[in-house]
Amino acid sequence: MKIAIAQLNPTIGDITNNAQKILDVAQKAVKENVRLLLTPELSLCGYPPRDLLLYPNFVESLTIKLQELAQQFPPQIAVLVGTVTPNETAKIKGEKPLFNSVALLENGEIKQVFHKWLLPTYDVFDEDRYFEPGKELNCFQLSLNHHSEEIIKIGVTICEDLWNDEKFWKKRSYQQNPLEELVNSNINLVVNLSASPYHLHKPKLRTQMLQSSSYNYQVPIIYVNQIGGNDDLIFDGNSFVVNEKGNIVLEANSFREDFKILEFDLKQGKIPLKPINYLPLVEEEELFSALVLGLRDYAKKCRFTKVILGLSGGIDSALVAAIASEAIGAKNVLGVLMPSPYSSEHSIKDAENLVKNLGINSHILPIGNIMNTYDQILDPFFSGTEFGTAEENLQARIRGNLLMALANKFGYLLLSTGNKSEMAVGYCTLYGDMNGGLAVIADVPKTRVFSLCHWLNRHEEIIPNNILTKPPSAELKPDQIDQDSLPPYEILDEILERHINAHESFEQLCQAGFEPTVVRKIFNLLRRAEFKRQQAPLSLKVTTQAFGRGWRMPIASATGLSSKP
Repeated sequence: MKIAIAQLNPTIGDITNNAQKILDVAQKAVKENVRLLLTPELSLCGYPPRDLLLYPNFVESLTIKLQELAQQFPPQIAVLVGTVTPNETAKIKGEKPLFNSVALLENGEIKQVFHKWLLPTYDVFDEDRYFEPGKELNCFQLSLNHHSEEIIKIGVTICEDLWNDEKFWKKRSYQQNPLEELVNSNINLVVNLSASPYHLHKPKLRTQMLQSSSYNYQVPIIYVNQIGGNDDLIFDGNSFVVNEKGNIVLEANSFREDFKILEFDLKQGKIPLKPINYLPLVEEEELFSALVLGLRDYAKKCRFTKVILGLSGGIDSALVAAIASEAIGAKNVLGVLMPSPYSSEHSIKDAENLVKNLGINSHILPIGNIMNTYDQILDPFFSGTEFGTAEENLQARIRGNLLMALANKFGYLLLSTGNKSEMAVGYCTLYGDMNGGLAVIADVPKTRVFSLCHWLNRHEEIIPNNILTKPPSAELKPDQIDQDSLPPYEILDEILERHINAHESFEQLCQAGFEPTVVRKIFNLLRRAEFKRQQAPLSLKVTTQAFGRGWRMPIASATGLSSKP
């Protein structure tokens, strides 16, 4: 029996075109004599649909389109389609109104519908807001063809349903383990339809988890994942197949649509493919590919064809320009240089060299005269005071206004270029350099920005060498460098990683050898900058804990630094 994996990139809410994608790949599969086609979780509406699910006509459209698809599929193929279905007993039993479902379509009919059991409500997930968990065992029987008596029993799981294996995690996050219950019902094969968002190292984690599960339960698992960027979330694909011994025998590509076919031997109850070596991408390549996909899809799905960004001659804007060039093409990128009297000659030259290396468009808008005008207007208020943060921020806000004007006038998507380290401690200007429609690297720590740029230069100079070697600086006052205000980035980023991602306390960080005064300063900056982060543009999520929908901190709070009174 031939089984196919369709690694698709749906657009949320675009039911018609998503359905056409599924139909096209089904027709392709039929030509290869495929008996069963697998598509990702919620492949018909895209994941996550969020509050679109609150609109009855949206759910009704899914129901109608699913019925149409069933009639359009060739009769010789069975297809598993991810969709949303109504919970008919919700009002009677006081349950959630919908199910996160997978429908089995065959021979012009919706043969069976399976519901997701485990509904994640952590980090970026809020499925319990919309869905009722499934309660019935999800499995079906499929014959080799309509005239065959040879039958395979297949267990269906949906994304999180496979993420509760206590043998792998050493704990249970939910009371039920759908995989365990399916194996106890004597299934021959498990399929998992997923929309699993990306973060660095997650593809490797998934493979290790499912290798462990397939080995422990002695059952082959076929895993199919969505790809693409949907708002802040990036989906990496990396669909794969593991046999009953826990060996990977097939894998799909990363960060692009793919189509793979395998055979299941009905007589032996096995997938007769030889194990392959799983070779994850180099971290920098994986991260860069994710950021490129996230930007490309955000621009495409929001109907932008061109992007604009400010080029300071610094490393952050250089990396964002390189990502944008790869994502939508250099000819569609405009970099704007906006030097002030405090901008160094080498920064202007570095920005110009970057423009040349990337082949992007550029323009220079000096802001010295605008700064003078602001000084004159504000003189009645600022006269007799010392030059400080307010004056520095004016420069960033002038630049932000100019970029927004160009973006509005010509329909560009404005890219914010700040990194995660800056966002964490508030080393950024609200309504200035934080302006933008998308913050491309706002989940990338400064140290990782450097490593990405070094990786980009592995074969040829893309990021000018001087950008990589000079001390980072906002250049908002004479001879300014970042380390005037912040600890060295190596120290800052490690403290932020351990506190934000691993939730280490003040005491734990001090016990690890960090200076208490440095830790206290960072904690204070992190807390005080929360109001900025909640007004920041959408940022692409590439770490386990981004400053986005999964970060839910209060702004007005009095949280102590220490767990001690």
